[in-house]
Amino acid sequence: MQTKLIFVYNADSGLFNTVTDIAHKILSPKTYSCQLCSLTHGYFSVREQWVDFLKDTNAECEFLHRDEFEKQYGVCEEKLPAIFSQNDKDLSIFMSQAEINACDELPALKQALQEKLSASS
Repeated sequence: MQTKLIFVYNADSGLFNTVTDIAHKILSPKTYSCQLCSLTHGYFSVREQWVDFLKDTNAECEFLHRDEFEKQYGVCEEKLPAIFSQNDKDLSIFMSQAEINACDELPALKQALQEKLSASS
């Protein structure tokens, strides 16, 4: 069975939240609270090298904001951002906030994900 990864950003959905996040990333990037977003997105769009990487993985990927995740899966006790794996209906942590935050650049995140995917297959 193919692995499904659920990427959960530490941000809420909606136009106001998006604009606020963009401003925060521009004006005070060191205090921005979502390293997953910082690594995978520029100010206005997803990074092309991230899209290319995801195409090459053998995993189904779903991307949710904090409020979307809570609505779809229930309240989350895990610190966000986080990446979950889903088998049948069971969710488990795939990459924790600490592991994501330890990645200082996109290549480090890609490498960590690839290593975890290889270990889980």
